[in-house]
Amino acid sequence: MLSNVALYYDDLFLGHDTLEHPEHAGRLTACLELLEQSGLIGRLERRSGRDATTAELERVHTTWHIEQMQQTAGQGPQKLDADTVVNAGSFDAAVRAAGVCLAATEAVVQGEHDAAFCLTRPPGHHATPAMAKGFCIFNSIAVAADHALAALGLKRVAVVDFDLHHGNGTQDAFYDDGRVLYISTHQFPFYPGSGDWNQAGSGEGLGATMNLPLRPGCGDAEFAFLLDQVIARKLRAFQPELILVSAGYDAHFADSISGAAQRLTCGGYHTLVSRLRDLAAELCQGRIVLALEGGYDLTALAWSVRNSIEALLGDAPTPDPVGLPPAMTRTPDLGELVERVKGLHGLG
Repeated sequence: MLSNVALYYDDLFLGHDTLEHPEHAGRLTACLELLEQSGLIGRLERRSGRDATTAELERVHTTWHIEQMQQTAGQGPQKLDADTVVNAGSFDAAVRAAGVCLAATEAVVQGEHDAAFCLTRPPGHHATPAMAKGFCIFNSIAVAADHALAALGLKRVAVVDFDLHHGNGTQDAFYDDGRVLYISTHQFPFYPGSGDWNQAGSGEGLGATMNLPLRPGCGDAEFAFLLDQVIARKLRAFQPELILVSAGYDAHFADSISGAAQRLTCGGYHTLVSRLRDLAAELCQGRIVLALEGGYDLTALAWSVRNSIEALLGDAPTPDPVGLPPAMTRTPDLGELVERVKGLHGLG
């Protein structure tokens, strides 16, 4: 059981005003309210983090992209693309979100916490080195991974992404870098269109990207199967010194952003986080940091976050009010995908 789990949050994130967008400030307030009502928040060390510096952002993002985003500071609402809205406080929130992930990573690597959950927005894993995309401005998890290598003395970092959508920006940042293992489970084909099983890295990064593209209908059992059969084996082969998690909760069956195509439950997320926590204990002195990505049904999101934090603490999941998805007569067969990915990555 972990004795020292930190929650990183800052009210600056609420200043990223996206108007009627599905990625709105109510996502964080719903999570905070449930953590407070449950009393769970009293068992967590509260931290607010810091801003990322320009130099830290430039490890992943181009100077041009950072300057373009900085020009939005203090201005009224505008759309950067069809999906991504920024407003007067968005730049400050994005810089703080990246900085919070940096601060949490520093604290976990230096032994101040056993684990950390970063309750941040805007999300980050679609932001490429040169472009905001898919609700994301800066790629906080990628900035944290690069910081662990460049400033904290680590040699190998793993990023596990269980958001419904493929983290194209994280993949792009490290596709030719063998020091960062990127593993993603995601619906496919779906936004942003990347992440097929045979995208495995290039050059020195060949084999350090693992994609697990899923058809609709995968639930708790299917995700646990992938973790045991493929993800855990790849992590053990890679031997990371830190596990970072892009914790998206939009694969929950109650989430409408995909038409409820995937079927994870709040308890299913508890299982995933528990197993990643155990792998971190086995492989990298327990070092694990989760950062919020997607999740748009407020009840399902808040309870999934609560159950994830309970997993970090070593608690059993508190039963949630959302319940289980409707029964299916047939669930997806992942056998062919698993065999292809095992062969590609030499997992036997």
